[in-house]
Amino acid sequence: MLIKDLMTPNPICGRPDMPVTEAQALMQQHNFRHLPILDAEGKLVGLITQRSLAHAIPSDVRQFSPFVINYVLARVKAQNIMVKDVITIDENVAIEEAARLMADRKIGCLPVMREGRLIGIISDHDLFKAMVNLLGARRAGLRVTVLQPDRAGEVARISGAIAETGGYLSVFVTYPTSDPAVWSSVVKVTNVPENVLVETLSRLPELRVLDVRQG
Repeated sequence: MLIKDLMTPNPICGRPDMPVTEAQALMQQHNFRHLPILDAEGKLVGLITQRSLAHAIPSDVRQFSPFVINYVLARVKAQNIMVKDVITIDENVAIEEAARLMADRKIGCLPVMREGRLIGIISDHDLFKAMVNLLGARRAGLRVTVLQPDRAGEVARISGAIAETGGYLSVFVTYPTSDPAVWSSVVKVTNVPENVLVETLSRLPELRVLDVRQG
């Protein structure tokens, strides 16, 4: 899955000279947390986030009434509070690279670019939805977690054993553990009784069933 398969295309954008109150109202109206800012030529020049909005209120006016605060904010422009050093990503990058980048940089979104132009935006919420689909969270079935050696052929060995029981394998996700010699796999299987599936997997040498539950 690539960024272009998951991003929100043609996102709503703001202007550098728009009042912060207008940017805030726009984000609340459309229920999103990030507002790309484009200049008059359509070039991405900044990004407003919920955090930058929260920091827009000077500390010395927080003691005053909402009317006074709104009066102050109406005179603050997007260009005064926006993040200017925006981290972006290409549409043809894999989604796991976007996840790594957001996790490493502690950011909640990435504007998506094509030849220097903004064409979309991908957020941590989009990645959460992808994770739900990849792990089959909305699919019924037996969810089994196993530990197996980190070596070639393990995926084929596990999937082959499941196929021999007549089970339908709808999810297979493998990831490293704290032990470099051991990996963990999560599978979701239908069309086979739980006891048959667990017994079949438990018979595989050097494989340990950690968890079984109805998903």
